Amino acid sequence: MSGIRILATMLAVCVALGAPTRVTAQCRLCSTPTTTREEATANDDIRLELETNLNFDRLIIFGDGQGSATIRPDGSSTATGSVSSVGPRAMVGTVVVRGQPGRLLRVDLPRRIELFSLSGGRISFDDVASDLPSVPRLDSAGTLTFRFGGRITITGNGEGQYRGDMPITVDYL
Repeated sequence: MSGIRILATMLAVCVALGAPTRVTAQCRLCSTPTTTREEATANDDIRLELETNLNFDRLIIFGDGQGSATIRPDGSSTATGSVSSVGPRAMVGTVVVRGQPGRLLRVDLPRRIELFSLSGGRISFDDVASDLPSVPRLDSAGTLTFRFGGRITITGNGEGQYRGDMPITVDYL
């Protein structure tokens, strides 16, 4: 047995939207600044906000065999094989979608992505799961919040910090 190793991972979410969005900010040069929220218009803008990154925190690895760690959308986690445990600060990813109230959505999450370390290591992230309803719909306020998780698989010496981007695509139906 080669001892205990620690693997730190974080998965950032790269988002793709079905419609272009417009960025607005309060005018700092205006004589009378406003603090009210801009009302939604009748256009087809969809905004996707990442509230929390999916983060496996630290994984404790024994030996060089294969192992995996899973974080489910409800926050529970499991470890198998050479992965002994998942760190206590592991977090599911949380996304908020904003748009026209009551509209049906199509949300596409990738099935598998690769995570990379600065030293050139690579591990896979798959078995992506979310708590999205079977037919996602924006509520009466025009928002939909969902959480997602998945499984990281490590083979051999996976020591290091790994990062990757997970594209999420959201379109109106």
